[in-house]
Amino acid sequence: MVSTKIKQWIERLGGVWVEGQITQLSRRPGTRTAFLTLRDPSADVSLNVTCSPRLFSEAPVELTEGSRVVVWGKPSFYTGRGTFSLHVTEIRAVGIGELLARIERLKALLKAEGLFDPRLKRPLPFLPGRIGLITGRASAAERDVLSVSRRRWPEVQFEVRNTAVQGAGAVAQIVEALIELDADPTIDVIIIARGGGSVEDLLPFSDETLCRAIVSATTPVVSAIGHEPDNPVCDYVADLRAATPTDAAKRVVPDVVAERALVRELRDRSAAALRTWVTREQRLLIQLRTRPVLADPHAAITQRAEDVARLRDSARRDVVRSIDRAVSDIQSLRSRLSALGPAATLARGYAVVQVVDDDGASHVVTAVDAAPAGAKLRVRVSDGVLRATSAGPE
Repeated sequence: MVSTKIKQWIERLGGVWVEGQITQLSRRPGTRTAFLTLRDPSADVSLNVTCSPRLFSEAPVELTEGSRVVVWGKPSFYTGRGTFSLHVTEIRAVGIGELLARIERLKALLKAEGLFDPRLKRPLPFLPGRIGLITGRASAAERDVLSVSRRRWPEVQFEVRNTAVQGAGAVAQIVEALIELDADPTIDVIIIARGGGSVEDLLPFSDETLCRAIVSATTPVVSAIGHEPDNPVCDYVADLRAATPTDAAKRVVPDVVAERALVRELRDRSAAALRTWVTREQRLLIQLRTRPVLADPHAAITQRAEDVARLRDSARRDVVRSIDRAVSDIQSLRSRLSALGPAATLARGYAVVQVVDDDGASHVVTAVDAAPAGAKLRVRVSDGVLRATSAGPE
């Protein structure tokens, strides 16, 4: 539907500041909503506004029909009747609009210079040894920061500088305290704290001198000014913006109970991880010890010794067989040699006759002509040698 589309588009606009004059005001006792009409004095334009009656009862000055105001609210569109209205959460007397415009101009200037750059933000220490606190004397902000911080970490130490937090001399005192704390090497972080208030009350914290002093400080600075909707310019240049002074204490000082619980948790997790690792390594050692090579280290040596003995016996048997076979071959050859040799022939009654020359040389007689009469003979029989003389052929 078109009305739904218009409603979605209008609701994406977010919060806006609107200045105008109250022309109609309706506050009924016991109701949670007040209705008023806001008119632009310089143009014939009106705007329906809804808000909590508390904004009128708690206003520092009485707001009636005809009062000029600056309101902060969120535009809304009612699809049932097709009407546009503004739901307001803050109403301030006229004159604040110029202050807001001046603050916006300063924000634009500092942003253009890069003083809002997140890269310039210095990290806060995890556990500051000494904290500098700039706040009003005996203020609720001082009590909140100190009580919350000491409840979270009883040993935390503070160096408090009480200054004016509103009025003409507030900026000079805050800057002087900031410079003094920044020069102290024992200060690890500085908190500038103040409770809530009107735009005029919080105006010193949107002063250009203070903003530039915060940027120039070498110690991290935490801005804890007013409540959540309050956004003085020092919130943008500080290293950390806290919604309230209590929030600043929680952001700067760690909770000893939570940290001890975290230490216990990490210690338990470490012990569990160590036990798991030891158990895993024990299982691995058991597996290694059950392996044959570690369960019986001598088994491999014994097996190899048995193999060596077996191979040695096999080699011995092979050598003996080879020797026996060689002996058998030798005996066979000896028998054959004996059977075929001259000794066996001589043993059967034969003899070998040789002619001996005068020079002592001998020749086997193979024919009768080789041993003429008178030739010296040498006759070998089976058991020795005989000397004889040839009588000539027969």
